[in-house]
This record gives sequence, structure tokens and C-alpha cells, in this order.
Amino acid sequence: MSQHFLLSAKARTLSLASVARMSEEEARATFRAIRWAATNGEPVCPKCGCVACYEYAARPIFKCKGCDAQFSLTSGTIFSSRKLPVRDYLLAIAIFVNGAKGYSALQLSRDLNVQYKTAFVLAHKLREAMASEHKGAVLNGHVEIDGAYFGGHVKPANRKADRIDRRLAEHQTGKRRCVVAMRERGGRTLPFVMISEDQAVPMARQVVAAGATIYADEASSWDALHAFYDARRINHSIAFHDEGADTNQAESFFSRLRRAEIGQHHCISRHLHAYAGEMAWREDNRRKATGTQFMNVAGAALGHPVSRQWCGYWQRAA
Repeated sequence: MSQHFLLSAKARTLSLASVARMSEEEARATFRAIRWAATNGEPVCPKCGCVACYEYAARPIFKCKGCDAQFSLTSGTIFSSRKLPVRDYLLAIAIFVNGAKGYSALQLSRDLNVQYKTAFVLAHKLREAMASEHKGAVLNGHVEIDGAYFGGHVKPANRKADRIDRRLAEHQTGKRRCVVAMRERGGRTLPFVMISEDQAVPMARQVVAAGATIYADEASSWDALHAFYDARRINHSIAFHDEGADTNQAESFFSRLRRAEIGQHHCISRHLHAYAGEMAWREDNRRKATGTQFMNVAGAALGHPVSRQWCGYWQRAA
């Protein structure tokens, strides 16, 4: 019997120990190689794009000869205005990537020995960078679509006589939302956070190319898809798979997100779109080696502009 890829040595190409042992100079060299890969690590001005830049001998900053702007290794990236050493950011990315079902901010704060607030914002910056790979994506071929509800858990009362039907709208917290997953078979997963599945049909028309084949379950929300696509349905009360019609890959994404909600984060309602985007990235890249995942996340973070949501987050939304 062949060994599963995730259990093999080929999947383990990232060592936390090797990252933790890096000197600050080695970490900076790694950052330069990742951020400016197109110029073999030579700095490029983030303001004007000029490649004629030089580094100060006394300080770890650069200056552009074209516009005279001074910039650091992380200027203009999602790590802009950083306060931690560069090595700590590499270590944070390595730790975050190795969490197959997600990584909580509390664990990250303990591993890096930083405040919980610092770890919380850092983790969300990484999630934002990971989700940016899905912007503008269009799904083709065979696409599965399904919805599941997350967040807003209502704890049942102790005594049976005091318990309520938590499915009724009047007994909900208002925080529960529907995550609709559109997943291309053998391709990427696009998650969307909505109030109900009914809102997903217009979104499906925007991100699923014409001529694609859509697979959905028996819910009436998907009936309108037949007018625009070759839609094939599966009745889950009878079977989970029937002659190629199923939503198993979409369900696999929901399983990963559900395990992250229950086992790692517990409260995901406020930033559900961020957690859904992270789990979509993890699901799409699950067959890649950890070293490849590390480079992809680091490259996405260093290629991402300054976050409008998380830059100065605690100064205005503590």
C-alpha cells in the first residue's frame, strides 16, 4: 500500500528549526530574494518602480536614485510599519503554514512571545494575502456549488424543558452566516459569505464561466441555475454520489472550515470571510509541500500592498 503524500518526506520540506536559527542578516537576505525575485534580490523602489537604488551602510534602508524616496525591506507591503525582527515574520509564516486546520492567534502569540493583539493582526494579514490569490478568478469546466452555515452558536439550556428550537429565526443570534463555496474540480475554491444560499445565484453568474457544468444538491436555492448552466443535481437524502453528480469537494472545504471553527478559533463570526478565504487556500494547496506553501504565502504577503483593514487596526477598533 502506497504512503499518503501528507505522511511522506516529500511533504515535509519546511523546518521551523532552520528558520528559527536564522540570523537577522540571513532573514533579510531571504526577504529580499522573495520580494524582489524578478531582479534577483536587487531592491526596487515601491514608489516609482525604479531599479536604481542603493542601501545605506549605517542603516538597513534603501534610497531610490530616481525619486529620492527612502524605503525599507517591507515598505509598501502588508508588513509595512513593522516592529518585530524580520526573522520573526518568516517564523510566523512558517508556523502559520504548518497548521493544517488553521492556527489560533493565542498559539501564535505564545510561539512568538508577543501580545495577543500583535499575533491576531499578523494572522489576519497573512489571511488577507492568501485570499488575494483568488481575486478576479473565473471558474471553468466542472464546478461544484454548495452552502453551509457557520458562526453564531446558540448554546442549549441545561434542562430539556428550557431548551428552544435553535433553527428558528427568533432564536438566532444574528451572527450566523452562510458560506457558499464554488469549487472547480481539480482547481480552486472561491468562498462567499452571505445571509442565505438564495443570494449566491447572481454571484455564480459572475465567477462561473458560461458553458461550465455546475453540480449542486437538492436545495431549491439552486433551481435558478438551470436557466444559465448545465446544472446537475444530487439528492443527499437518497445518495451522496450518483453518476458523477456530487458536491463532495465542496463538502471537503466545509469540513476543513468546520474543524477550524470548532478546534482552533471557536468564534469566527466577525471575520468569517477571512477564515473562509484562508481555508479555501489551504484546501487548494493541500497537496503541495510545506516549503512550497511557505514560499507562496511569503511571496503573496510581500507582493501585497499595505492592508487598509489591518494597518493601525487596534488604534481605531480596539
